[in-house]
Amino acid sequence: MEQNQTSAAVSLTQFKRAKIIATVGPSTNSYEAIEKLITEGANGIRLNFSHGSYEERTQQIEWIRQASGVVGKPISIIQDLQGPKIRLGDFDGEYRVETDQALSFLYGANLHESGHLPTQYDLATKVKVGERIYLFDGKVKSIVTDVRDGIVYATAQNAGVLLKRKGMNLPDTDFGGDIITPKDKADLEYGATQDIDFVALSFVQTSHDIVNLRDMLINLGSTAKIIAKIETKAAVDDLDAIIQASDAVMIARGDLAVETPAESVPIVQRKIVALGMRYSKPTIVATQMLASMTENPEPSRAEVSDVATAVIMGADCLMLSDETANGKYPHEAVQTMKRVIVYTEENSPVTVTFPAYEDHSRQASISQAVIKLADNIAAKAIVAETKSGATALHLSSSRTHVPIIAVVSEAQTAQQLAIAYSIKSYVRPIDAEAAFKLTDWLRDENVLKQGDIVVTASGKYPGVVGTTDTIKVRVLE
Repeated sequence: MEQNQTSAAVSLTQFKRAKIIATVGPSTNSYEAIEKLITEGANGIRLNFSHGSYEERTQQIEWIRQASGVVGKPISIIQDLQGPKIRLGDFDGEYRVETDQALSFLYGANLHESGHLPTQYDLATKVKVGERIYLFDGKVKSIVTDVRDGIVYATAQNAGVLLKRKGMNLPDTDFGGDIITPKDKADLEYGATQDIDFVALSFVQTSHDIVNLRDMLINLGSTAKIIAKIETKAAVDDLDAIIQASDAVMIARGDLAVETPAESVPIVQRKIVALGMRYSKPTIVATQMLASMTENPEPSRAEVSDVATAVIMGADCLMLSDETANGKYPHEAVQTMKRVIVYTEENSPVTVTFPAYEDHSRQASISQAVIKLADNIAAKAIVAETKSGATALHLSSSRTHVPIIAVVSEAQTAQQLAIAYSIKSYVRPIDAEAAFKLTDWLRDENVLKQGDIVVTASGKYPGVVGTTDTIKVRVLE
C-alpha cells in the first residue's frame, strides 16, 4: 500500500499521539474539504447516519479513501447509527408548559385534534409509572403518572417551552435490547457493502446490545469493528461488560449529561478512559469539545481546557461533531484541536495514574516487556508486526512515550488502528522480516537515523493472529 509512504516524512517526535475524528456534513461535503480535514490532522471521519442519503455516503466514502491516498495516511471511516433517537413529533409553533401541568404523549398523534403531544416512538410499550421523561435536552422535566390505551401521562416538574422534533431522554426506561431500529438495520446492510471500519452503536444499554450487533455484522459479512456509545444511565451501570464486549468506546457527553447528573460526566469520562486502557480498547471523547467554533473562529478558554484535560487523562481520540459538519470554521476547528493536543503532549506528558490491571495473557506480557525494555534503553521507536492489530493496541494502552509503529498486511487493519493512541501504521506484505525492512526504509527516509535504537516485536509465523513471541533490539547502522 504505497499511500502510507508519504507519511514517513513526519518525524516520530512531531506527530500527535492523541487522534482526531472529524464529522462530515454540509460544511465539508466535498473532496477538497475532506482532503483538507485529513491534511490538517483528522485521523478518522465520522458519517452521521441520522442524516443524508446512501448516494451521498457512497460519494463521501470514495472521497475519504482518495484523500487518504493523496495525503498518505490511513483513515478510519465510522458509520454512526442513529439508534432509537426518541423525539417529539410535528406540531405548529411553541408548546408552553407550566410547573405541575399534566402532559400526555401519543405515538403519531395530531396535537391540535387530540390534545396529546406527538412522539416519533411508541413510548407506551416501554415506559412505566414513576419513570422520568426529559424533554428538549432536559429543559422540561416530567414524571410518568399513568400509561393506558397507548397514551403516556406525565406531570411537568418545571416550566418551559417545547418545539417540534426535539429530543426526549428516558434515563429510567429499559428498552429491553430494542435499540437497533429498522432504519439502523437498513443502514447496516448498506454499510456492509461499503469500505466501513467502525460501526458506532447509539444508546447502548447493556453488553447484550453489542453482542447482538456483532452477530448482525457477521451475518452481513462485515469486518467492521464496533464502537459502543455511552450516553445512557443503563450503559454507565454496565460499563465494564460493555467495554469488554466492544472494540472501542465513545463518551457521548451530550445525551449522557441529560440522562445522568451533569456533574457525574467528567468522572464517568475518566472511568471509561481507564477501562479502555485496562482492556486495550480505544476511547473517544465526544460532544461540544470546541462547540463555540461552530459560529466563531476561536474557541473558548474552557473548551481549550476541556481538550487538554482529555489528552492529559489519556483518551485515544477526540471527536468534532457540529464543528466540522455544520460549522462555519470546520478546518480551523481541526487545526485548533491539533495545536492543543500537540502543545499538551509536549508540555504535560500523559502519565497513566489509573489502578493497575493484572493481565497475565501471553500477548499482554510480551507487550509489557516490550514497553519496559524500550523505556530502559531509550528506544526511538517500537516497531510491532501485527495481523489483527491486537499487539499494537496492547502497546498503545500503556500510554508509553515511545512512538509505536505498526506493520500490518491489510489496509483495513491500518485504518482501524488510525484512531488508537500513538500508533502510526504502515501496510507491507507478509514477510518474516517485515519489521526489519520497514525500519531500514524509515532510516532511508530520515525518519530514523544511524545510531537510533529500535525495539521490534514479531512472530515466528507472520500473518497469523496471536503469534507475537519475539522481541529484538536493533541499533541502526
